[in-house]
Amino acid sequence: MNRKQKNLLTRILCAAVFFVPLYLISEGFVPVRLPSAALFALFLVPYLLAGHDILRKALHGLRNRQAFDENLLMVVATIGAIVLGEYAEGAAVMILYQAGELFQSYAVGKSRRNISALMDIRPDYANLETESGALERTDPDEIPIGSIIVVQPGEKVPLDGIVIEGTSALNAAALTGESALRDAGPGDEILSGCVNMDGALKIRTTKEADESTASKILDLVENAVARKAKSETFIARFARVYTPFVCYAALALAILPPLFCALTGFAPANWSAWIFRACTFLVISCPCALVISIPLSFFAGIGGASHRGILVKGANYLETLADVRVIAFDKTGTMTKGSFSVTGVHHNTMDEGALLEYAALAECASSHPVSRSLRDAHGKPLDRNRVTDIHERGGEGVTATVDGVAVAVGNEKLMERLGLSYRPCHHVGTILHMGVGGAYGGHIVVSDELKEHSVEAVRELRRAGVEKIVLLTGDAPSAAERVAAELGVTDCRAGLLPADKVACAEELLKGCKKGQRFAFVGDGINDAPVLSRADVGIAMGALGSDAAIEAADVVLMDDDPLKIPTAIRIARKCLRIVRENLVFTLTVKAVCLVLAAVGMANMWLAIAADVGVMVLAVLNAMRCLMVEKL
Repeated sequence: MNRKQKNLLTRILCAAVFFVPLYLISEGFVPVRLPSAALFALFLVPYLLAGHDILRKALHGLRNRQAFDENLLMVVATIGAIVLGEYAEGAAVMILYQAGELFQSYAVGKSRRNISALMDIRPDYANLETESGALERTDPDEIPIGSIIVVQPGEKVPLDGIVIEGTSALNAAALTGESALRDAGPGDEILSGCVNMDGALKIRTTKEADESTASKILDLVENAVARKAKSETFIARFARVYTPFVCYAALALAILPPLFCALTGFAPANWSAWIFRACTFLVISCPCALVISIPLSFFAGIGGASHRGILVKGANYLETLADVRVIAFDKTGTMTKGSFSVTGVHHNTMDEGALLEYAALAECASSHPVSRSLRDAHGKPLDRNRVTDIHERGGEGVTATVDGVAVAVGNEKLMERLGLSYRPCHHVGTILHMGVGGAYGGHIVVSDELKEHSVEAVRELRRAGVEKIVLLTGDAPSAAERVAAELGVTDCRAGLLPADKVACAEELLKGCKKGQRFAFVGDGINDAPVLSRADVGIAMGALGSDAAIEAADVVLMDDDPLKIPTAIRIARKCLRIVRENLVFTLTVKAVCLVLAAVGMANMWLAIAADVGVMVLAVLNAMRCLMVEKL
């Protein structure tokens, strides 16, 4: 508990200790008789001790012309009860209401702590290696790209970079939600936020602090809460209308029936009884169960998802994710590992090593996994000064000039564009046709493999109720169809340019039935337009491009496609809990309001209908944090 919560708890306990003997005396359980004025004065002590801040907030709202809130409802109802001589009920309602507020504050704090735990992933310092070789403790915000930092055992990695010296095991649980350790050694990419477990690592930084993985995660989570779901905005609008409505209804209940009786002589006016009913009506009508539990459900859902390495950028996206029934995947780096390797060179008209060198040089500026596989296959340092006029042609390949020779690396479309007669390949994989000096030079076969959980992810998506699963890729049909068959996906669309992927997304969006939503999962720069166009864009966060992560609505921090059905289940559980709270709260309040209006509810039932319902709704909302039981 924080200091404010401890202070409130102390006030509630003191008020309760003062209240109990007074209640026993007032109800005749203790043989002590006190005059009414003395009881009034004594009951004011626990009332003011527990609720003086509620009185202050209500007065503040009146001064600022924002009177219609739960504070005013509680103050008017309890003061009305005390004025009518129901001292015990008035004090008890205030004490129990504050007890409910304390519980609610604790529940919200627990949800916030779950998310705030992410704030620990970014350390306050980095060990910067100076020119003399000494280590200087420096603020990560002040360290430029290309600097050398040293991460000691037990420290968090402050900046993204490449390991240049040392080996160690890394704990990436704060980023991915997985507890398994990852080995890191020279040449390996390392992300900020990981914890170095055993060996010292010397790292060359590749990103500044503001662009590092840890900073982006924190920014995503901090901004997520600001994006409200439709259910949240509905509750906010509902409360703005509902609160003044019940205030006027209570006023009418206090005045109109006794006035009618007095004017018509139909029955005794009994003003005090009707005013007491109106006060009870106000206590029951307090909307805090809805106003608190609905946002808390989404907040807890986002926190629970982040604990599993699934970053949802807003409650609105969580709500949309629950309705996903159509989903499309990119292939490379999304459903496959993206760790390509050259498995063959066929029909080459020149030495195989020379052909690979031309291909590696032409692709030297690209970060695509296929390009990296070509450089790895060449296996020698590349002099980029030998390459000029590099042009990347989306969905086709790359053209460049190497040592004054025109080189083209790409698919059949690129060969046809250049007017080169190519030899088709019947091997399975990504086929890169080569044009060298205006002539066909042969083709290179590059193969990829599925991620460990890709097949299971597709199976789980179908179990989760996803009706249509599509594979979209720019690869050749043969390679795409092989991957689709392994995944168990029947709808595969290959050879797509970025614009073609957007057109496919538009088609899938139009095909969605009412209430259904379309999601797209990708990782590359060319996926960013589709991620933006989909109802929900899901990006691979560990290996995905910055553009894809920026355009996406949901980010998977460990690139595991099995997290997608998990995210959908979390979203659906969250929405189910929101609906449960809505139905339960409104039903109980409606029944109790009718009972209060006809005189069948007292203040004790009123506080049960208010605080009791709020506590149950908040407890139900906290189930969103328990994602491990999905």
